Amino acid sequence: MEQDFDNAETFVDQVKEYVNTRLAQLKLSFAEKTSKVMSVMVAVVLSALVFFLFLVLICIAGAIVIGQSLESFWLGFVIVGGIVLIAGFILWIFKDWLIRKPIMNALIKTMFDKEEDEKD
Repeated sequence: MEQDFDNAETFVDQVKEYVNTRLAQLKLSFAEKTSKVMSVMVAVVLSALVFFLFLVLICIAGAIVIGQSLESFWLGFVIVGGIVLIAGFILWIFKDWLIRKPIMNALIKTMFDKEEDEKD
């Protein structure tokens, strides 16, 4: 009878150890997925900032060139501002298709990438 209790205690200890190991594995997996998502988000934000700076400088240069050709700097800035405004409206209209869905797909792919999990 005492041997049965020892076997039961051993079994319970093994189950506890398995559960603790599994929880630690899940925590590590969650941390890995979270870090991947955060690194993708940081890369996207930094790339967007660089692209935005580039776009601003190109718009200023374009406005100056247009202003010089029209002999009116303010008119060049108004024309470029209008072009940017129209581009902004188009971007707003198609924001789901151009921005939201690609970002969601990239995050989902990062979170549920099975091929990388199988390699580990």
